[in-house]
Amino acid sequence: MKHPVDAHVGKRIRHRRWMVGMTQQQLADKVGIKFQQIQKYETGMNRVSASRLWDIAETLGVTISFFFEGLANGVINPAGNDMMADKEAMELVRSYYAIPEAQRRRLFDLARVLSEAA
Repeated sequence: MKHPVDAHVGKRIRHRRWMVGMTQQQLADKVGIKFQQIQKYETGMNRVSASRLWDIAETLGVTISFFFEGLANGVINPAGNDMMADKEAMELVRSYYAIPEAQRRRLFDLARVLSEAA
């Protein structure tokens, strides 16, 4: 039976991997394991060891604490990253960060104005 913290860490691995545009195979190759193991980590079926989490964090360009964001005292914060579980929202965020910074800022300002007018 999977532990909720393991499932949360796995979701954060999947989220970050997807945000940087990396496949499970690419991540697995970089940390020296098979892609099936990445699948098991991402679903929370297998617990990630400290050293493996270190390697994954380094490969994905985040700190280890990134994988635990949204947890409070070992309990998943229900208001945490629910939006990021939505594939459309993740694709929007990924596309947003692919836009050059000056244009991104203007897009952000436009979105804020439109949301205030709604």
